[in-house]
Amino acid sequence: MEASRAIKRFQARRFAGTYADLLASPTYRGATRFFLEELYSEKDYSQRDEQFARIAGALQTYFPEQVVSTAVALAQLHALTEQLDHQMAAAWLAQSSDVISTDTLRYIFAWKSVGRPGDRARQLSDVLQVGEELDRLTRKTGLRMMLRMMRKPAEVAGLGSLQSFLESGFDTFAEMAGRGAKAREFLEIIRKRETAWLADLYGDDSVTCETKLAVCLGKTP
Repeated sequence: MEASRAIKRFQARRFAGTYADLLASPTYRGATRFFLEELYSEKDYSQRDEQFARIAGALQTYFPEQVVSTAVALAQLHALTEQLDHQMAAAWLAQSSDVISTDTLRYIFAWKSVGRPGDRARQLSDVLQVGEELDRLTRKTGLRMMLRMMRKPAEVAGLGSLQSFLESGFDTFAEMAGRGAKAREFLEIIRKRETAWLADLYGDDSVTCETKLAVCLGKTP
């Protein structure tokens, strides 16, 4: 659906612009790119959709106990994000391009039309929970080797996409683990900036919000 892709593409650009400084930072570049590519991407996640549809029954069987909560948090985040994006796409299509002059304003109006501030807050909470769980996993001795050994069983079980996510996330946060509290600092930056965006998008001043979005999109590499 083109409207859904447009929404995802817009959101990915907004994220890249919001965190342009972190993408340029040797300390935070890897984690920011991981979030951009795995949680805020415009990629087609249909394969992951299918895997998550049967995730509950397979988790305990195929994955180490230490990663189950991470996978559950990711599944919850993914399901909620897809639902919100689908509603955003419908609201996007319902607006006439003759009335809405810019994509930024069109996005704001679609956002307000969908509403659901409680679910948006939960979406951010789920994003942060995934990051916190990945950070926690890096402190588990021997888990990286265990994950590597899970590649074949996960592939056979049809859970290769989830396996790749877990390995990539583990490696990304492990890279920051040796630098003190950098992972927690990174997640706190995400929390503050995304909370500010929620306030702007739900606020009454759409003109100022549109200006902020336009500036943010202009920072996109």
